[in-house]
Amino acid sequence: MSETPPNTLQYRFDGPEDAPVLILGPSLGTTWHMWDRQVPELAQQWRIFRFDLPGHGGAPAHPAGSVAELTTRLLATLDGLGVQRFGYAGCAFGGAVGIELALRHPERLASLALIAASPRFGTADEFRQRGVIVRTNGLDPIARSSPERWFTGGYAAAQPAITEWAVQMVRTTDPGCYISACEALAAFDVRGELGRVGVPTLVLVGSDDQVTGPAEARTLVAGIPDARLAVVPGASHLVPVEQPAAVTDLLVRHFTTAWQTAPDATATGQLPVPAHPTAAPVPVAGHSAAPVQPALAPPPQTAPIAEIAPAAVPPQAQVRPDPYDAGLKVRREVLGDAHVDQALAQSDDFSGDFQEFLTRYAWGEIWDRPGLDRRSRSCVTLTALVAGGHQDELAPHLRAALRNGLTPAEIKEVLLQAAVYCGMPAADRAFRVAQQVIREETTPPE
Repeated sequence: MSETPPNTLQYRFDGPEDAPVLILGPSLGTTWHMWDRQVPELAQQWRIFRFDLPGHGGAPAHPAGSVAELTTRLLATLDGLGVQRFGYAGCAFGGAVGIELALRHPERLASLALIAASPRFGTADEFRQRGVIVRTNGLDPIARSSPERWFTGGYAAAQPAITEWAVQMVRTTDPGCYISACEALAAFDVRGELGRVGVPTLVLVGSDDQVTGPAEARTLVAGIPDARLAVVPGASHLVPVEQPAAVTDLLVRHFTTAWQTAPDATATGQLPVPAHPTAAPVPVAGHSAAPVQPALAPPPQTAPIAEIAPAAVPPQAQVRPDPYDAGLKVRREVLGDAHVDQALAQSDDFSGDFQEFLTRYAWGEIWDRPGLDRRSRSCVTLTALVAGGHQDELAPHLRAALRNGLTPAEIKEVLLQAAVYCGMPAADRAFRVAQQVIREETTPPE
């Protein structure tokens, strides 16, 4: 078994060694096996490179805290293999990596396909809440609910073996890496930058996707200058698994016709890839060859790919961040969008200056300082609120503590410590508030 350093990713190659490289990026909670049904046909034309997210599929558990960090690890892996230019197709989280590549490293990218992707995945609160549930209950609740997020009801009922495969794939993921990936998606928002994506892009979505559906796909197509839309009927979020033939056909057509060659690139658009010791596809990091999934029903015809007119490039944000902007970002990350939106909506001419003062100095100047991490600041804040008897502020900061990584057991220890130094009556009230908040925040979805 080969070692995977912390700054690289676990990967495997399939296909001819002298062909252009096409990368397939996975969704959160999946492994590179989600692409098993696409590889045989794609590997006839391209050198297929698949990778696992940290802690997924047996990959080393080196969490990546942002999409940018994960993208940097992917590029470091490719650099070590001599791959300079490539096509890229990514599903969901893998799609976020694709957008990051197009925005920050356009010289590396020949063509792009975004599958079940979005310029912003839901809300930050939703992903931080998911992290709280995993930290408290493990991945089992997320694993059990994954089929209803990933597949249509009819497909899940007709394909029990694949449904169970999906559950086990999530269940065997490292929880810490899953939580870090949730935090990365919570912070991902490139809605204002889509106009700078400069490569031919296919945006592909399942018609029944309830996670990142056709509305999000149309946002991508409207924002990316050279983008086309394909909607696959009768498919949900994990469309490469549910409708493999339709997705394969769309990818072949897109990457065959929309592959940009760099002005100074070789005919294959990349540096040579080191040969494997055998002719057959060889996995890296001790993984065996991909198993064949149970047979799937033949896919319906896909909707035609529609050309979309380019969108105007939005004005660039100011370069120097204002303390207020930084404070508002931290305030939302810690307290949640819903709480902050409510506080700002309730402000008026009388209280607006105080809200600005609070955001700028408490959140922009103090909470954003590097001297303490957010877990430590939550411990200090909870203790101070108990000591001051500020029960109205305790509940939102208990939720913030859970988002910042404190477990219910650690919160209990903080309140027990406060009981000694702040008084039993204050701690008694705090425990009652905490009991209710923890029950609400850590109860898995039905």
